[in-house]
Formats: sequence, structure tokens, C-alpha cells
Amino acid sequence: MKQVVQNYKSGELALLDVPVPGCKPGGVLVRTAYSLISTGTELMKVSEAGMSMLGKARSRPDQVAKVVQSVAVNGVPATYRKVMGKLDSYTPLGYSLCGVVEQVGAGIDDVKVGDLVACAGNEHALHAELNWVPKNLYAPVPDGLAPRDAAFGTVGSIALQGVRQGESRLGEVALVVGLGLIGQLVVQLLAASGVRVVGADPDPVRCELAERLGAAACGDPASADVESAVAELTDGHGVDQVYLAAGGGSNQPVELAARLCRDRGRVVDIGKCRLDLPWNAYYEKELDVRFSRSYGPGRYDPEYELEGRDYPIGYVRWTERRNLACFLDLVARGRVDVAPLISHTAAFEDAVETYRRLKDGDLKAVAVLFRYAEQADGAGAAAEAPSVTVPAVRVGRSPARAAGTPVRLAFVGAGNYASSMLLPHLAGRDGVELSTVVTTTALSAANAQRKFGFAEATTDLDAVLGDASVDAVFVVTRHSSHAELTRKALLAGKAVFVEKPLALTEEELAGVLAAVEESGNDRLQVGFNRRFAPLLRQARKRLGDRTGPASLRYLVNAGRLDQGSWYLRQDTEGSRFAGEGGHFVDTASWLLGADPVSVYAVAASGNEDPLQVVLGYPDGSTATVSYVTTGASGFPKETLDLVADGKVLQLDDFVRTSVYDGRKRWVSSRLPKARDKGQSAELAAFVKAVRTGGPMPVPLESLVATTAATLAVRSSLAAGAPVTLAEAR
Repeated sequence: MKQVVQNYKSGELALLDVPVPGCKPGGVLVRTAYSLISTGTELMKVSEAGMSMLGKARSRPDQVAKVVQSVAVNGVPATYRKVMGKLDSYTPLGYSLCGVVEQVGAGIDDVKVGDLVACAGNEHALHAELNWVPKNLYAPVPDGLAPRDAAFGTVGSIALQGVRQGESRLGEVALVVGLGLIGQLVVQLLAASGVRVVGADPDPVRCELAERLGAAACGDPASADVESAVAELTDGHGVDQVYLAAGGGSNQPVELAARLCRDRGRVVDIGKCRLDLPWNAYYEKELDVRFSRSYGPGRYDPEYELEGRDYPIGYVRWTERRNLACFLDLVARGRVDVAPLISHTAAFEDAVETYRRLKDGDLKAVAVLFRYAEQADGAGAAAEAPSVTVPAVRVGRSPARAAGTPVRLAFVGAGNYASSMLLPHLAGRDGVELSTVVTTTALSAANAQRKFGFAEATTDLDAVLGDASVDAVFVVTRHSSHAELTRKALLAGKAVFVEKPLALTEEELAGVLAAVEESGNDRLQVGFNRRFAPLLRQARKRLGDRTGPASLRYLVNAGRLDQGSWYLRQDTEGSRFAGEGGHFVDTASWLLGADPVSVYAVAASGNEDPLQVVLGYPDGSTATVSYVTTGASGFPKETLDLVADGKVLQLDDFVRTSVYDGRKRWVSSRLPKARDKGQSAELAAFVKAVRTGGPMPVPLESLVATTAATLAVRSSLAAGAPVTLAEAR
């Protein structure tokens, strides 16, 4: 299928061929009839992409701060790869469309195949022929409402949420600053509510349009016209509300709001304009400044948007979805008219040229629609349910690999870790062929195919598992899916490399082992890469064999996660330690040369932060893992000390290692160019094992023991006592 994409590094716009998205549970697959260009938000994004790297940095200081922090933790080379990987990727455009339901996922009962729906979301309502949309981000289109008009649903919801934040009342007077697409809709919604509206915009054409759509008066904010109109309509008191629907770097909108708003009035920011509030003016009138967050309550809440958990109407009357449905109803009943806002309708095939004309100013527009030829004329009136052709699954045992033939690898998942830490070490490697990349979103698969040279990109996992030519499958998805995907790949006879964790529960671990037993396939490697780090291997060799028990201390200064990170979704993705702790358990076990036999965990107030985990080993050795998220950001992430037989091994965040032996001290001979945590060596060992049929880099028994020990932390915390792993398994 086709999708509009942009490379944020180069600014390139393209109509790209990408795989058809799968229809996951909790949502529907929608074939687009019309999608709407947001001439404000999208053109700002397109313009930013055309800036120099310095210009991009100046426009996004928040991202620059994250880069600086990443340099402190991961070093310059790793951060550079990560940043360039993100920049040099295709990103989607669009967030408002109308289309026909083509497939219905499990758990959906409010729409059926063939229904017309309006869809929202900058990850789900994209300029693409097909989109998967979760339940709370679509709404059925009322009978009689044209698909073209229903495509305004998302931007209409943004305007509606802004009006709700202003708490307008019948008979009041409002000022709308900025009469672009959102501003024009705000004018109509206020007028429909019995509010008299004054508009402000330097474009006389937009002012005239707003007056035709219900504004009492409009004018250039730099002239006296707007101030005169406000004085006349309010008897000199000032407007009750000001809605800032403008963009750009000028501070004029907030200054105008302070001048024309009444005492204790409300100022609502809907757009993205400069907000250097003149303190005296806002203080003297005690103005109430409010922000309107996108489409309404539920926005940016993954449980609402992705998992379909609605807010009770008695507590949250107007959610994202209810705002969307409300706006569609207003348009269907003629209370809002979007037709005069449509400046241009372009064929979807001309999308790139349309964006170019908008950016260069050749096309002056309030609203621009893309029309999708196959659906626009007959949307919502199909006599038969449309369908998607799914490739047949090919089942068969993989033939024995001939000497000299490349190892064919498939990736399930191509997120940031896969793209920055794994695929760069595999792309172009002798004896390796990147066969297929599988993702749930079409664009991420297309990005990985373009950047790393995969032969195919798809969203169909079963087709890959049934492909006898694929030798090994990499599972690099979210934690909650690791065990099930690993189980399926093992049953399909594939060698499997799964990123940590292998499992989040004892039941999931048992399921993986059952698949090994059922299939007889134990070709499994978990991404415990630190035991392959060159500096750590060098230091372990220098330390030599032990004769007595050892004491190991591992401090992990994990740091805080950004709000909204999926790592924080403990109900589905497990705790942070369940997801990451296997790294540190495995490293300790490798250094001590044995698997743990007991686990004792202590946490502050039951919050697992800070978390202390004491591992016991058969020879009496102990390892203490201190996992904390409240440490100083500038302190190294991982430091380790191992004491045994009068010797001490130290690790300083994979930058330096030292071994003390009596009066002698050995220090790693040179600082590496970057923190090498062993990914390259681990991947080389895995590929060699697949190619030669030799043993996996880490024995299965050790992988299971590390996973069981990590899971036993939760049991120990609950019991408040040590747990022996024999009992925990």
C-alpha cells in the first residue's frame, strides 16, 4: 500500500510502498476515503525537517537536552548512532481521516465491515491507504454525512476541546486569535453556542471567511478594528474568553489577549504560539490561562488510546472519542459547516507535490484534503464487505544448510534498540542475509528495510515463521510479547535470538520450555550481552581462576524514565527490574562461573526503588545487585566490584576495567571509543552457532536459571524472605 512519509534528517517527502498493517485485537482496519492535511501542525513539521541540524536543535531544545543526557550515559558514538537512526528514518504524516472498515479485530462490536468511520491520532489516522485504528480513536459517521466532511473529525475535536476549556456561556463575547483551520472551527462552535465572536488575523481573506461563518467582526490584530469591535460588543469591559489558535514566534497574540480580555477572563491556548506572558498585564486582571490538550481527555494515555479503557461518563463527560462523535453530529445537523473551509482537494497520488506547493506558498489554503480514488465515491455504500489478501503460510522443515550459504535472519520488531544496537552489527556482515522484517506498523518495517537492506518487509508474522528459508528469528518487541513469540518461533523450528527478558512470569517461562520439549528445538539465545563485552572478558581473564567464595557488588544507576514510556506500564510490561534485571543477574553469574541458587530482595516501601537483590551461589559466593532510579544523572550507570582470593576486579561503566592483585594493579590498556557492552561479539557468536550447528553462545540451562532468578525477586519481595530457586521453578 502507499503512505505519505517524511525523512526528518533530509526533509525528503515521499509516497512510499509499505506493508499493509495487521488488524490487531481492540481495533479496526480502515481503508481511507479522505484524509485531511492540518495546514498548521503538519506544515510546521515539514518546515522543521527542511532546517539545518542547528535549526532543528534550536526549534527543539527539549530534544537537545535528552541528547546531552544520553552522551553522559552512553558516550558520543552510541548517542550519535541513536540520534541519526531516529532522524534518518521515515516518519508518518496525518492525523485526521474518514474511511471504510475493512477488517474488525477481536473485541470490537460497535462497528462492522463496510461501516464508515472517522479516525484520529498521529499514529493511527495517517495519510495512508490503510490504517489500523484502536477503538477509542474512531467514531461511526452519522447517516447522511459525506466522507469528505467526516474527515474533519480530528481537527474538529481539537477545536471543540478548546471551546470546552474556555467554558463559554450563552451571551458571552469571545476573541479568536488566528483564523486558520482550527480558528475557523472555533468561530463556528462558539457561534453555535450563542457566543458572539470577534476574530483576529492579518489575512483579510480569512477574516472575511470567518464573518461568513458566524463571527460578528474580524480584523487585523495590528489595526484598531479588532479593539473597536471588542469595545462595542462588550461595552468596553473586554471579552470573556480569548482563544489562541495562532502559531509562529510572535508574542503579539498573548499581548493582545491581555489587552482585550476582561477582568478575570480566560485565555485558552489551542495552537502553538509564543507564550511570554506580560506579567503585569496578566496579574492586574488576574487572567486565567488554560491549555487545551489536543482532542480531549484520554489523549496521551496509552490505556485509553491503545487498550480501549474508557473513562466513565459520570466522571469524564467529554473524552477524545465522545468529542469526535459530538463534532460529527454537529456537522451532520448543519450546526458546523466545513465545506467553505476546503481550499483544495488533491488526488492521493499527488500528495508530495501538494505538500511542496503548500510549503513554497504556491497553494494558499485553509484546509486541503487527499482523495483516495478507490474509496471516495462509494465510501459507506459498499454492498459487499471488502477484504485483504493474506499471504498463505508455507509450512515445512528447514533444509540442512549447505556450507558457504549465508545465514538468513528475520527480525520481529525494528524499534530503537534493534535499529541502533543490533542491526548495525548485522547489516553487511559476511555470511549474513537479512531476509524479512516484521512489525505491527507498516512504516517501521519500511524504514528498517530501507536502512538495513532487508529483502522483504511485512506485518505478517505467520508467513515468516512458515518460510523454510529463514534460519533464525530475532524477537525485539515489547517485553509482554517475548515469551509467546519465542514459543511460536521455536515450534516453527527456527533458531531464536530474543531480547531480554525471556519471560515476565513463571507461566510464560514454562510455556517456552514446553515448546522446546515439544519441538526438540533448543536453539535459543537471550540478549544478555554484557558477558560478551571485551573489557569485561579481558578483566575476567586477568583475574584468573578462583579457589574460594567471592563477593560481588553491582550498582545500577538506572535513572528515571520519561513520562509516558511504555516501560512504566507494569500491568502489561512487568516491572523495570523484571524487564532489565536479567542483564545484571547474568553478568554476575558469568563472572562467578555458576547459576544462582537463592534470591533475597528488599525494596523501599514495596516500590522496588531502590531495590537490593542478593543472589546466593553453590560455593558460598554472593552477588548484590543495587538497582536504583533516583541517583544523579551524571554518575555512571553501571559499576561493579568483585572481591575474591585477595584480588579485586572493578568495572567502570564499560569505559575502564581494573584488577588489583596484591601490590599490582592492572588497568585496561586504553579507553574504548564507545561503551562496548558486547552486542557485536554476542551477535557474531549467535550467527556462528546458527551457521555451524554448534552450541548456542549461552547454555539453555543458564538462560533459564537467570530468568528464574529475575522472576524470583517478585516472590521474595512478596514473602519478605529469601527464595530458593529450586522452589521458585
